[in-house]
Amino acid sequence: MDDDEIRRFLSTGTRTAKLAWVAADGQPQVAPIWFVLDDTADQLEVVFNTGGRTSKGRALARDPRVSLVVDDDTPPFAFVKLTGSVTVSEDPDELMSWAARIGGRYMGADRAEEFGRRNGVPGELLVRLRPTRVIAEAEIAD
Repeated sequence: MDDDEIRRFLSTGTRTAKLAWVAADGQPQVAPIWFVLDDTADQLEVVFNTGGRTSKGRALARDPRVSLVVDDDTPPFAFVKLTGSVTVSEDPDELMSWAARIGGRYMGADRAEEFGRRNGVPGELLVRLRPTRVIAEAEIAD
């Protein structure tokens, strides 16, 4: 996939991403996340939020390196894997705005503000991944 195809793939529908990180004890961890792309960024940037006291939040504060996979599990199958480091923000206005965009994607525009208020609160983190490595395959079983 080229860059435009990757962006379209990541933005289509409500596919969840699977975020992988390493816990403090060295064990690998993975969890599904809701996300959106920052269309204003000069390069590919995935935006999501998580609680600061969650396993993810604590791990990202300690070590920002992650991998993220989004897949299409219907034939002929496809996936995008992003690897890199994240940055974290607790800016309340930014957090509320992005939480609403993310909620709107997954729950519908009519519920975007609701999810912005729910997930854009103190203790939540706004996380941005700018990948340093991208692997993308389409029509795997074609």
